Amino acid sequence: MSLLDSALAFPQPLPPSQIADLRLAASAMTGAKRRAFEAEMTLKYCEGNPLQAEITFGWSRRTVALGLAERRTGIRCLGAQAAFSGRKRWEDTQPQVAEALCHLAEVHAQQDPTFRTSLAYTRLTVQAALAALRAQGYREDQLPSPSTMAEVLNRLGFRLRKVVKAKPQKKIKETDAIFDNIEKKTGKRCPRTPSNA
Repeated sequence: MSLLDSALAFPQPLPPSQIADLRLAASAMTGAKRRAFEAEMTLKYCEGNPLQAEITFGWSRRTVALGLAERRTGIRCLGAQAAFSGRKRWEDTQPQVAEALCHLAEVHAQQDPTFRTSLAYTRLTVQAALAALRAQGYREDQLPSPSTMAEVLNRLGFRLRKVVKAKPQKKIKETDAIFDNIEKKTGKRCPRTPSNA
C-alpha cells in the first residue's frame, strides 16, 4: 500500500446516501459558513485531510484547507468581492457631515406617539436639511443628492413624516346621551364639548 493510498484510507466508510446529504447541506451554504461546515466534516470523516475530502465529497481542497485554517486560527477570511466591491455609504465617506445631519435631525425629531417603535419622526424635509448643512459651511460635493439624503435619514433612525402627537376625539351622536346619563346618576352638570357642525 503506497503512502497516497494510506493517506486516503477512510477511517469510517460512509454510505453514498450520507455523502449525498453532506454535499446537499454544503451546497445550501455560502462563504464562511460553508467553509466552516466543510472543515468540520473533513475533521470528522476525513481526519482533517483536504485531499481526502475532495475525493470523498467533491469539495475543492483549497476551500477545505481555507476552512481548516479559519477554524484553527479563529480568523475569518474575506474574499475580494466582499472586501472591495460596492460603493461605500455616504455616512462612511463623510462622517463629519453625517454627524451634523444627525444633530440637525434630532432637533426637529419627536418620538412615535404610541411608543411602539424606537423610530423618531422628524418634520425636517430633505431640502431644509440640505439648506441647513450648506448654511453650516459644508460644500456641495460633500452633500448627497436629495434622494440619498432621505435614505441616509432613514438609516440614521429618522422617518420623514408629519408628526401628530394626538388627534382630538370627534363628538359622536351618543355623546349627549352619555352626558345626560351621567347627570342623572350624579346629580351634577357635566361640561359639554361644543358640537361639531
